[in-house]
Amino acid sequence: MANETSFDVVPIDSVRNYWNRRPCNIRHSPREVGTQEYFNEVETRKYYVEPHIPAFADFSAWNGKKVLEIGCGIGTDTINFARHGAQVTTVDLSDESMAVAKQRAEVFGLSDRIRFCPGNAEELTSFVPVEKYDLIYSFGVIHHTPHPERVYQQLSHYAGEGTTLKVMNYYRFAWKVYWIVMRYGFGQFWKTRKLVAKYSEAQTGCPVTYTYSGREMSKLLAQYGFKTTETLVDHIFPYVIKDYKEYRYKKVWYFRYLPQRMFRWLEQHFGWHLCVTAKYDATSAIAQKQAA
Repeated sequence: MANETSFDVVPIDSVRNYWNRRPCNIRHSPREVGTQEYFNEVETRKYYVEPHIPAFADFSAWNGKKVLEIGCGIGTDTINFARHGAQVTTVDLSDESMAVAKQRAEVFGLSDRIRFCPGNAEELTSFVPVEKYDLIYSFGVIHHTPHPERVYQQLSHYAGEGTTLKVMNYYRFAWKVYWIVMRYGFGQFWKTRKLVAKYSEAQTGCPVTYTYSGREMSKLLAQYGFKTTETLVDHIFPYVIKDYKEYRYKKVWYFRYLPQRMFRWLEQHFGWHLCVTAKYDATSAIAQKQAA
C-alpha cells in the first residue's frame, strides 16, 4: 500500500497545476512581466544567488550544437544556450511557464533558435521528434516528476554516442534538508521526505520532490546508458528570506560571520544542488537493455 510520501502515485496534473500557479523565479523582478527589463533582472538575480549555474551549463561550449532542455521554466538558461549559438529544443509541463519563456525569446529576438514543446517529459517521445542531441540539460526539474526513471529512459532515445547529459537534482545530504526538518518538522527526521517536498520551493506544497545521493544518481543514469563523468555539490542559500523577498541581500546571522572559505566548503559538501555530468555510452545502453 502506498504511503503519504509515495510520490509515484501523485497525479501529473497536480504537478502541472502547482507550477502553473507560480512558475519558478517568476517573482525575481518587480518589473512588468514580459519586458526586457524584467527578464534582465530575473537573470541577474538568478545567477547572483546561484553563480554555479553558468559554469555547470557552460553555455558557450554548445555554440552550433543541438541542445535538448528538460524544463525551461521561464527560460533563463534556455535563452543563454540560444544566445551563445545553440539550437535549442525545450520542454516544460507548465503552460504558464512556457508562455513566459516564449515571450522572453521574442523579446531577445531568439525565437528562431528555440523550439518550444509543451508536455510531460515522462512521455517525451510522444510529442518531441526523436533525434540525437549533443547536450541534454535539465536543472532542478526531473526530481519534481512522479516517475523520474521514466524521464531518463525517454532521454536515452535522444542520445547518441558521446551525447552529454547535464542534470541537477536536489542533494539528500544537503544543509537545506536539515534546515527544513529542524525548522518545520521540529526534528522529526522520519518525516523528511514529506517535509522536503512541502518546503523545497518558494511556494510551499510542492507535490513531488525527490532527493538523491551522488551514488544513487550515477546508478540511476547508468541504467539508461549514461556514464557519470563528474559530480558536484553546490549552493546554500544564505539570505534572510523576508529581506530577500524585498530584494535585499542580508545574510542570516550564522552565515554572516562565517569566513567565505568555510562557507564555500559547506556549499561543496552540503549544498542543495547535486550537479551531475554524464556521457551516453551506446554499448553500455545495449547491455543494460539485454540484461533487463
